[in-house]
Formats: sequence, structure tokens, C-alpha cells
Amino acid sequence: MAYTKEEKSWIFQDWANSAYSIMITTAILPIYFKGVAANAGIADTTSTAYWGYANSIGTLLISLLAPILGTIADYQFFKKRFFGLFTTIGIAFTFLLIFIPTDAWLLLLGFYVLSLIGFSGANIFYDAFLIDVTTNDRMDKVSSAGYAYGYLGSCIPFIIFIIFQATGILPISDVALVNIGFVMTALWWLFFTIPMWKNVHQIHYIPAVKKPVKTSFKRLFHTVSHISEHKNIVIFLIAYFFYIDGVDTIFRMATSYGIDLGISQTTLILILLMTQLVAFPFTLLYGYLAKRFSAKPLIFTAIFVYIIICVYAVFMRTALDFWILAMLVGTSQGGIQALSRSFFGKIIPKKRSNEFYGFYNIFGKFSAIMGPALMGVITQITGKTQYGVASLIVLLLVGGILFLFVKEKNLENL
Repeated sequence: MAYTKEEKSWIFQDWANSAYSIMITTAILPIYFKGVAANAGIADTTSTAYWGYANSIGTLLISLLAPILGTIADYQFFKKRFFGLFTTIGIAFTFLLIFIPTDAWLLLLGFYVLSLIGFSGANIFYDAFLIDVTTNDRMDKVSSAGYAYGYLGSCIPFIIFIIFQATGILPISDVALVNIGFVMTALWWLFFTIPMWKNVHQIHYIPAVKKPVKTSFKRLFHTVSHISEHKNIVIFLIAYFFYIDGVDTIFRMATSYGIDLGISQTTLILILLMTQLVAFPFTLLYGYLAKRFSAKPLIFTAIFVYIIICVYAVFMRTALDFWILAMLVGTSQGGIQALSRSFFGKIIPKKRSNEFYGFYNIFGKFSAIMGPALMGVITQITGKTQYGVASLIVLLLVGGILFLFVKEKNLENL
């Protein structure tokens, strides 16, 4: 069966906002910020620390707000409004980056944090809209398509930017080229979000009340105080916390690991692009296979692939090894992310999807703390980056074992 209009519109939102992930958080802005900080007389090590602090602040703020925002958004009409608000904030501050002076490093970080809050906040409600645009039996397929087309869509503006940068076809300064990258990202995000705004609507909701904020705090407190009533959801979130930490750490630390192996920045950028392109068909494949075998065994398959990646990392010595590892990451990264999102959507109460996706967001974001720390400690103790990567097997195993106890059941009518 072909995708419905609502499903296509939802999928294209991932195509729209994924450009921000690669253009702003991964490729262009981090390098540009280093130059701006240098113009202000800040040492490289200090500016790297400031960049890390900015990411931590943005992530922490939206993660702490996620449950209460999600709980409020479960009321009729609020989900679309919150999605629109945070999307507008993200796009606006991405565009406004072009007006920052080339030595105003603190202002640049401030605008970046606001754009990150917009991006991350919008994704809470975007994820929760999954249960509104499709049915349980199509959820794995649609979620996988979102991630897959997100990988593909993020590559297009990035490739255009690289062509401009490599060929010098535009007779402009490096700063002007970076500003074009900012504008291109904002416009790409805005244009492809239009179908989401137009065609996706909140189907599952709690009827509106007179005091939604006050009532939402009471509902959130009730959920936390009666957490034993949601044992299956809690077990999944803890399992997800561990295994997605291993997945995200491998991706986040891959560049540093590649540099340790002596791989050039140009090669690393090409490897990043290759990983995105490989992820596109394989994420769709995970969605197709989940339709035949269900999501749970496919999530276990992805965890097993990542354990193989960690073992392979121990024996890596050359750039070719790194290419192989990156391809392995591409085969399963989108699949495990997409199926985790849809699996969660099938075990939570539909009318309270935003509240529970708020907790999902917290567990996903805070999982980024333990993995890098574990990898760093083991690397320092052993003096080998390879052993640091191998240590992530522990997180994957713990997550996989806990996931064994999660029941894949339908709570659609709750």
C-alpha cells in the first residue's frame, strides 16, 4: 500500500529538519565557530570546551522541559501549536546566524543554542505525531521511511555546499559561503516543513481543560508517582537508554577516532557522506523486514551489528578499516533509531503520546553522557582508542538483555 498524504507529509519533515543536523551541528557551524573564537583571541582548546558547553546547555534545557511540554501537548490543539512554535524558533535562529559579527563568539553560541532548542523541541512533537498519521501495523514502515529520507535529504544541501567550497565557483569570501550554508539550511527546513503544517493533524488527544498547565503538572506527577502501572514502558526506556547510548557514542566519537588513525578531514567528510547514503536503503530495509518479522527481532539484529562494530574496532589499523566500520554503522544506525521510535509508539497510550515521548526524549538525550565517558576512561587507562570503543559492548549487552523483557503489545485503546 502506498503512503497516505499524511504519512508522506510526516516523512518529509524528517527530510526537512535533518539538514540542520548535518549542516549546523556537525559540519559547518562547529568549524566556523572555531574561526570566530580565534578572531576573538580564544585558544582552540577553550573554544572546543565552549562548543561542548553550548550543546550540553541546549540539550539539557529541552530535555528537562520535554515531559511537561509533552503533557500539555496531549490536550486538543496544543501539539500542532507547540510543533509550529519550536520549528519557527529553530528556523529563525538558524537564519539569524548570518548577522553575527565574525568575532562575536558568545552571541554566535547563544543563537546556536536557541536554534538547537527549536530543533530539539520540534522533534519531540514530530515523533509524537507518528501515532496520528498512521496505524500500528504501518508504524515501523513509516518511521523507517522518515529516518531513511532524512539521511538522504540531509546529504543534498551538504553536497551542494561542498561543491561550492571545493570548486570556488562562487567569487565570495569564506564567511559569505558559510552564511549561504546557513540560509540554505533554514530555507530547506522551512520549505519541506510546509506539508507537515498543512496536512498533519492531532487525531489522538485529551479533551481541552480550563487550566491545561496546572492540570498537566498534576498528570505528570501522577504518572511519575504511579510509574509501576507502566512497567513495560519503563523497562523499554531503560533498555533504550543503554543500547542507544552505545549507538550514539560510536557516531559521535567516530570523527575523533578517525583522526587518531591519521585519516584526513577531507576523507572523514567523504566517509560521513557515504554513511548517510548507505543508511538510506538499509533503514527502508529495516522497516520492510519489521513488517514481516515485527520490530523486536530487528532491534536485536541492530544491537548485534553494533557489537560486531565494537569488536571490529579493536583490530582497526587503516583508513580502509574505517571505511568498512562506517559502512557497518550505516547499515543499522537508522534502522535501530526508527524501529525504537515506532516500537515505543505502539506500547504507549495514544492519547498521552506527547507526555510519554517527552520521557523518551529525556532517556535518548541523557544517554549521550555515559557512553562517551566510558569510552574516554577506558581509552585513558589503556592508551588505546580501540579498547575505548570495545568497552561500549557493555552498554549494548545491558540494553539488549533488558529489551528481552519488554512486551510488544498494543495499547491503542488506552
